[in-house]
Amino acid sequence: MKRRIWIVAGETSGDARAAELMRAVQLLDPDVGFIGAGGPKMRPLAAEPFDNWIAEAGVLGLWDVLKHYGYFRAKFHAMLADIAREKPDAVLLVDYPVFNLRLAKALRRSQPGLRIFYYVSPQVWAWNRGRIPKMAQWLDLMLCIFPFEKPLYERSGLRTEFVGHPIVEQMSRDRVPVERDPLLLGFFPGSREREVRRIFPAMVSAAERIAASRADIRFEASAASEVQANQMREMAMNVPIDIRAGTAHELMQRAAVGIVCSGTATLEAACFGLPYALVYKTAWLTFEVGRRLVKVEHLGIINILAGRTVVREFIQNVATPAAIADEALRLLNDPAARARLSADLIEVVSMLHGDGASARAARAVLDGLVPGDKLTNS
Repeated sequence: MKRRIWIVAGETSGDARAAELMRAVQLLDPDVGFIGAGGPKMRPLAAEPFDNWIAEAGVLGLWDVLKHYGYFRAKFHAMLADIAREKPDAVLLVDYPVFNLRLAKALRRSQPGLRIFYYVSPQVWAWNRGRIPKMAQWLDLMLCIFPFEKPLYERSGLRTEFVGHPIVEQMSRDRVPVERDPLLLGFFPGSREREVRRIFPAMVSAAERIAASRADIRFEASAASEVQANQMREMAMNVPIDIRAGTAHELMQRAAVGIVCSGTATLEAACFGLPYALVYKTAWLTFEVGRRLVKVEHLGIINILAGRTVVREFIQNVATPAAIADEALRLLNDPAARARLSADLIEVVSMLHGDGASARAARAVLDGLVPGDKLTNS
């Protein structure tokens, strides 16, 4: 291999995005290799050393991070030492901001000439825009997936490319020829165990309320794995919910309405035009800290992109079974409302220029490896 990139992803979604980018880079230049840390989707595309750490690294929320502080501290210092020993041509950080931004800062201090790229911008525009000038000092290139992010970073002198959102590209490949079932309600409680344990019970109780009002409605839920599906079946023993593993994208195209956990799944649902409501519950400490830090009016990315409420959001104490059931029934009982919401979702998604996103990101990474190319705008 002529050039090597140290890549770091720390969550399931980052593993998927990183693998797509790695594959796109190697299609353009097979001589570029990847080492570093990530997950099972990245593993076949990487060489040694590679740390498949996603299962341990993918914790959720401030409280979980604090509980695992010793683990992350050890990994952090080990990674700094490994990068110093391996001397890669660049470091590519994928999402995972709490760990990756600290790593970028430390690398800039210890190896000032090392090129550091970031893919999937941290959502500092939501909770701490004042950090952007500091990030401009640590990073050489930011690859954004939302159009409004580019000017925010460029004002601080950081070279920034809006490459489009790779999830939109992926969802285009996952379309199936299926018609929506007007009597089917889909539940999408998230992929992390902690999310499911906090959110799915409210969905189950909402289903009981909906069934009492409309006995003709059927319920189906998507689980991230068969293990998770079995856990969900235990939570829903007295409610007729068909729970299947690995069916999220297909269910998003069959269901008339969805109840979707905040996160990547909300954008996936929007790509398919699924009329849905957003729900989210987290640990009390994480919620209270986040409520004081977040500076945007909405949690869901569709509403943030639109600058208005397109999808109704039910967060923390508001995410009650009664509120969820009422919103689901509103959409189930009103085909015109479903059609309007579906059209609005497709319109917002069109802003993300998903076609070719991974290829554009790969080209930007390869351009950044060119010797002598000054990346920063400042």
